[in-house]
Amino acid sequence: MQQVPALAQQQTPPPKDGLLGAIVKSLTGDVYAEPERWRPLSFSGFFTEGWDEAWVSPPPGGGGAPRQGWLNAFDGVFYRLGIATYGYAHNFVDNGNQNSGLLQFYLPFNRRFEFRVDIPAAVSNRGATGKDYDTNFGDFTLVPRVILSETQNVTQSFNVAFRMPTGDTSNLNGVSAITPTYEFWTNWWKGLVLRGGAGFFVPFGHQSIDEVGARASFVANFAFGYYFTPHDLTPVGDLVFYLSTNLVQTIDNHDIRSTNTVSLTPGLRTHLGQNWYFLPRACGPTWGRTGISSAPSRCPWRRSSRSTIRCWVPS
Repeated sequence: MQQVPALAQQQTPPPKDGLLGAIVKSLTGDVYAEPERWRPLSFSGFFTEGWDEAWVSPPPGGGGAPRQGWLNAFDGVFYRLGIATYGYAHNFVDNGNQNSGLLQFYLPFNRRFEFRVDIPAAVSNRGATGKDYDTNFGDFTLVPRVILSETQNVTQSFNVAFRMPTGDTSNLNGVSAITPTYEFWTNWWKGLVLRGGAGFFVPFGHQSIDEVGARASFVANFAFGYYFTPHDLTPVGDLVFYLSTNLVQTIDNHDIRSTNTVSLTPGLRTHLGQNWYFLPRACGPTWGRTGISSAPSRCPWRRSSRSTIRCWVPS
């Protein structure tokens, strides 16, 4: 955890950077050098606040916990980061194992708006019925994100993920989908962080629905964790243990039955030193009900990885 900075000096309105100036400073400037530039953002001022101000890294929450990302949990907050993730899934869709690599970039344009870019560098599996392993590029995803409101204790955001069918159907990719989600992050008391949100996964197109078997679903996440150590206690700085719960409930009529899946993901995160973080996680218990067809078990958005390792590098 980090000490909460005094915010009394934040009463003077920050200087405006202009729309283009805010983009340049947000992407290339030192977003940690002037923490006093941070200001709360109100929902009522959504159209007037933050659009012409460069993004700065927000302070820790009221309890002292940093705003950080966890695996398999909704973000809620903004970052400026580059992330490399390796995932391994044992007995993926009951047909061999899966190995995958993902690059993610969080690119803030100002205090209200950022892009998240997901680049699935490689996906290797046998698919649902194949005998040989196929390795291909996965489905590229672009996620515009906006901050609805932000105080020291609470951040709320709205996100729309546009998934593009750049992958191959042999890997259960090649899906076109839109996923709007509401997300939140909170820290009122000591190291306790609560985060989560809800939204809808909406696939479209013949290939996505009829060939791959993607189904429209309600998705929800709730995660909680506790930070035990200060930031500078490397290699176990900002040590947090957390549990993330995810729900996927189908809402279409493409099968005789609707299906639902609830999964638990325990994980931890620690600061190794400088700008490096280590985030292992394991896939915990999963409860679900499948329909008559095999489509639910083939859903490409259900990441069944048993273990994931992520290197997290702030820019």
